[in-house]
Amino acid sequence: MDFLLSFRFSKGSAVIKITWDHSATTPSPPVSEFLLICFPNYQSWQHWLSLLLSLLFLLAMGANATLLVTIRLEASLHEPMYCLLSLLSLLDVVLCLTVIPKVLAIFWFDNKAISFSGCFLQMFIMNSFLTMESCTFMVMAYDRYVAICNPLHYPSVITNQFVASAAIFVVARNGLLTMPIPILSSRLRYCAENIIKNCICTNLSVSKPSCDDITFNRLYQFVAGWTLLGSDLILIILSYSCILKAVLKIKVEGAAAKALSTCGSHFILILFFSTVLLVLVITNLARKRIPPDVPILLNILHHRIPPALNPIVYGVRTKEIKQGIQKLLRRL
Repeated sequence: MDFLLSFRFSKGSAVIKITWDHSATTPSPPVSEFLLICFPNYQSWQHWLSLLLSLLFLLAMGANATLLVTIRLEASLHEPMYCLLSLLSLLDVVLCLTVIPKVLAIFWFDNKAISFSGCFLQMFIMNSFLTMESCTFMVMAYDRYVAICNPLHYPSVITNQFVASAAIFVVARNGLLTMPIPILSSRLRYCAENIIKNCICTNLSVSKPSCDDITFNRLYQFVAGWTLLGSDLILIILSYSCILKAVLKIKVEGAAAKALSTCGSHFILILFFSTVLLVLVITNLARKRIPPDVPILLNILHHRIPPALNPIVYGVRTKEIKQGIQKLLRRL
């Protein structure tokens, strides 16, 4: 609050005039929405990218819908392994619907605005569902470990109750531990700055224009991300190490190859998921050495390519799913 003092002297008296500078006390209006600026340096090729994203979106939605309907209608697929695959497909569908429609709206209709609450809701879904996918891969790796290393105990260990408990664990663990990320960002002061140089509401992009200290936000996301994804990756590596050790002990001809083929699809998807995530992390760490649009593109593709690839790999490599899809097509 600023006061302006002025003095005026006349014969035998002094007059003090006090005025209040209103401009100095007017607070900045709160931010009610953000503007997403996609690829600020390469906006000329957004239309070509939108075509690629549209095709990937249709492919992912169609493939996952086909897989979910096939597993639902085919009685022979009502097994724990395929229930876990259904969970993975549901997560993929939600991620697709959360990210891609908004990106396409920016490309096609120049609809860059996103509400304050909508931005942080998108941030929460992206962070939580990404770690839910990683956790689902970990549970599926344990499923393959029990199936190959302890096949006699598989029916008693991997039951429908186990799948239900695993699904609750996947949602609860990742939802609760990633919830503080959007909450911390939403409590920042943005000082009327609402430009986000990204196509989606990532934590670092949204908190960057804030006029508050964001050190704790960055630290929490780093610790939570590496704790969740890192622990899943360690358990996956341990599971496959035990699987490989057990397979190498099999002396029956052809049995080792058959055992490995049962987890081939799962291993391919984990490898691709981890590789894309690793490349995304490296590009973010080396942000100063590469064009700023590269991490944005990789972030979008990471939400696009795995959802399109997951059901296709399982559909092509899994005999039971392939037969189920063929039966579904014949019914149509």
